[in-house]
Amino acid sequence: MNVADIGKKAGDGRCEKTPGTVYLVGAGPGDADLLTVRAHRLIEQAEVLVYDRLVAEEILELSSQSAVRVFVGKSPSRHTLPQEEINSLLVRLASSGRNVVRLKGGDPFIFGRGGEEAEELARAGIPFEVVPGITAASGCLAGLGIPLTHRGVATGARFVTGHCREGVPLELNWKSLADPETTLVIYMGLSNIAIMTEQLAAAGLSPETPALAVSSGTTPRQKTCRGTLATLPEDVERDGLTAPVLIVIGQVVEAAERSGISQVLVERAVKEAVPSA
Repeated sequence: MNVADIGKKAGDGRCEKTPGTVYLVGAGPGDADLLTVRAHRLIEQAEVLVYDRLVAEEILELSSQSAVRVFVGKSPSRHTLPQEEINSLLVRLASSGRNVVRLKGGDPFIFGRGGEEAEELARAGIPFEVVPGITAASGCLAGLGIPLTHRGVATGARFVTGHCREGVPLELNWKSLADPETTLVIYMGLSNIAIMTEQLAAAGLSPETPALAVSSGTTPRQKTCRGTLATLPEDVERDGLTAPVLIVIGQVVEAAERSGISQVLVERAVKEAVPSA
């Protein structure tokens, strides 16, 4: 449904009736089987579904035929609605007395801007609930057999975004991130991959550090490429990976290959994807 039409039907934001509840729901990394039971139930019961670009169609199809679907997805430099308007839309919808599921890829509080939406709902006195989802880092890496942490290899993991606001330079604490004993996971890093790998190397991380990129992880469109910190930008370009891309830098990539974990899972996935004769 058109966002403008939704706004008219929802009223002007004054709570003339008891407001509905907004559920900020994580849809997981892509595979519908990775939804939480709570998320599945709320999607089925939703009166209005406000959803992002990375939510799979099979997840949207879990909603009732009577549910109103509102697309507010974003892609780089191309937003259906600015974030401030999405915040206002959620308030208007709930103020009309409807229960709203705000559906986001991954987890709403990990690079999902769920915190901004929760702040706006709290200011407006709208009841809300946050339903966590499996974030891309754990979902995609688990499917590839790569542990985020591994005894003797990686004592911790760091999640950062490789995307910044338009016109704002990417400024991260590169020295802190260039830790050989930490797994570094970069969300939305495709457009700045060359800058990030150069900065990490300049900050002291070895150019030979194992690295991997995965596109559309956990979905049938998944594509990966393996390289090192020094080669990954060229590897990604050569293999034609497209957004959304998750970048993983750290010794766990190689450790999983040495142990055979990743190979076993890859072989199993291939077998399951090929129909038996």
